[in-house]
Amino acid sequence: QVQLVESGGGLVQAGGSLRLSCAGSGRTFSISEMGWFRQTPGKEREFVGAKTWNGGNTRYADSVKGRFTISRDNAKNTVYLQMNSLKSEDTAVYYCAAGAWSTKVADYRYWGQGTQVTVSS
Repeated sequence: QVQLVESGGGLVQAGGSLRLSCAGSGRTFSISEMGWFRQTPGKEREFVGAKTWNGGNTRYADSVKGRFTISRDNAKNTVYLQMNSLKSEDTAVYYCAAGAWSTKVADYRYWGQGTQVTVSS
């Protein structure tokens, strides 16, 4: 069992930066592949990026590649999403998820509650 709690969301101007954190608990967190997703009202949840449990591999959606970076600190049971050069279209609720190395929502077993990111233009 893995429990996830996101934090770090907020309001930021376009071009600015935010860092989201996803704190995990549970014995298997450190060996769980982790993903980040986002969702806006009326749209499906979309893949942002993912990182393997040992940090060896990372993948990103084309829309965020070069601007967002995922890192993890297994000693702290925390995964981070560093978001730079934010755009208004990055506005969404951001979720972390655990349990799969995948771009698909359905493949992930555990989810956090989400944190709102709003980018003002």
